[in-house]
Amino acid sequence: MLSFSTMLIFSAAALALTATPGPDMLLIASSSVSQGKRAGFATLAGIMVGTYCHALAAALGLSQLLLRLPFAFDLLRLAGAAYLLYLASKTFRSKATAFSPNAAMSKISAKQALLRGLLTNLFNPKMMLFVLALFPQFVKPEAGAVAVQIMLLATVLNLIGLMVNGVVIFAAGKLSTLRSNRPSPWPQYLLSLVFAGLAARLMML
Repeated sequence: MLSFSTMLIFSAAALALTATPGPDMLLIASSSVSQGKRAGFATLAGIMVGTYCHALAAALGLSQLLLRLPFAFDLLRLAGAAYLLYLASKTFRSKATAFSPNAAMSKISAKQALLRGLLTNLFNPKMMLFVLALFPQFVKPEAGAVAVQIMLLATVLNLIGLMVNGVVIFAAGKLSTLRSNRPSPWPQYLLSLVFAGLAARLMML
C-alpha cells in the first residue's frame, strides 16, 4: 500500500492540476450553464469514468502500446477531434431557447451528458499522456500490486476532481438559475465553441 507521504504529495499535485482551468473544467462549466447542475454532474461522472479507463489502460500497458504505434495514436486523436466537431455542429444548430436547465428543446438526459463526458475524455490523448507521465512517479513496486496502486491514484484524482469541479458546477448552475427567464442563444453557442476549441487542440497535438 502507498505511504501516507506519497499520497499526500500526489494529492497536492492532483489538486494543483485539477484546479487549473482546462478543457474538462470548461466542458463541465458549459454543460452546467446550458443544461443545469444535473447535466454538469453527469458530465463530470463521465470524465471520472474516463479517468479510470485511462488508468486501467496504463496498468495493463495499453497506453505504452499506443505510444509506440504513431498510427494508432493519430487515429485516436483524429477520432476525438471528429467527435468533438460533431458535438459542436449539433449544439450550434440546436434551436435557441430560454436560458434554463428545464428548456425542453435543449435539454439532454443525464445518460447523454455522462456519455459525452466519457467519450470526450477517452478521445483525449493528452489525458492518456498525463496518466502515463504522472502516475509512475508515485507507484512503488515494493508497495504491492502496481495495478492496484494506479487505480488507487486514479480514485484520489477523481475525488479531488469531484470537489473542485463540484464548486464549478454549483456556481454555473446558480448562474443558469438566475438567468432562467431570459431567452438567449448564447449558452448553446458557448458550449459549441468549447467543443470546437477542444477539437482544435487535438488537431494541433
